[in-house]
Amino acid sequence: MMTTARNLDPAKLADGLKAGQRAALARAITLVESRKREHRRLAQHLIQELLPLTGKALRVGITGVPGVGKSTTIDTLGSNLTAAGHKVAVLAVDPSSTRTGGSILGDKTRMAQLAVNQNAFIRPSPSAGTLGGVAAKTRETMLLCEAAGYDVILVETVGIGQSETTVADMVDFFLVLMLPGAGDELQGIKKGVLEIADMIAVNKADGDGATRARTAASDYRAALHILAPKSPTWTPPVITVSGLANEGLDHLWEQITVFRERMQASGEWHQKRSGQQVAWMWDMLQQRMMEALTSNTRTADRLKSLEEEVRGGKTAVSLAVDELATLMGLGE
Repeated sequence: MMTTARNLDPAKLADGLKAGQRAALARAITLVESRKREHRRLAQHLIQELLPLTGKALRVGITGVPGVGKSTTIDTLGSNLTAAGHKVAVLAVDPSSTRTGGSILGDKTRMAQLAVNQNAFIRPSPSAGTLGGVAAKTRETMLLCEAAGYDVILVETVGIGQSETTVADMVDFFLVLMLPGAGDELQGIKKGVLEIADMIAVNKADGDGATRARTAASDYRAALHILAPKSPTWTPPVITVSGLANEGLDHLWEQITVFRERMQASGEWHQKRSGQQVAWMWDMLQQRMMEALTSNTRTADRLKSLEEEVRGGKTAVSLAVDELATLMGLGE
């Protein structure tokens, strides 16, 4: 569909989203992903208009190494949830998309059930920009989905490393999928992933993999035992599931809802959400300042030469930063 000024009218888009129109949601997401300055202003007005309708969904982040079965598990879990009356949105944070064009299109074909489900919505991460930029757009997309009536948001981290922490910082619950046969994998697992996990689910626990999955789960429980829990209210459980066979996913979701109930009762739920909003503000401010630094001809040109001077040991880092700050009008 051709994008016109009429299609991008914030008031009309807001009305469409409130009515649950998928076409309006798609156009609204396209608007917030746009890099054009006028589109950014329109997107701000749209988000502000829809703000009272946001915040009611349960936001779940999901990560796991390639081959762990994220797409299959999300497809099955999402289908279970829609069958139970939920509306599910699947979003992706994929920093690798800046280099490879992204993998979510392949994921979408693997999510065969959700791709044709009228109560589900699948959206890839933007195909350009830094991880910070991708994350910012994913946060805004999440708000738009909530305003459109989606009450479960599944945020998949397609990439690895920093993307896991980024997703954990924008969701309520962070699920880490693991493979059976934890022996070698446990040796190489990043401690940081265990520290941010709210649950570990050993996937592919069916058929010949069931016994290995139970053994792996026991190893992961032992690994978690030596870490201090993030919350006095919640100890991350380790369970076994099979996304392919649809086994253990009801129990997985039950644990997530118990988590929400406990966190809401303790006040930690609201505290975490509020903290995420403030952190998001600072992230966007830093990103905007970097954009100003690199888009201004005078500072951008000097930035390149200063990089070379610092790389060659000719200029001290602190002096280079001070000069750039002065050029941006931030000097003393």
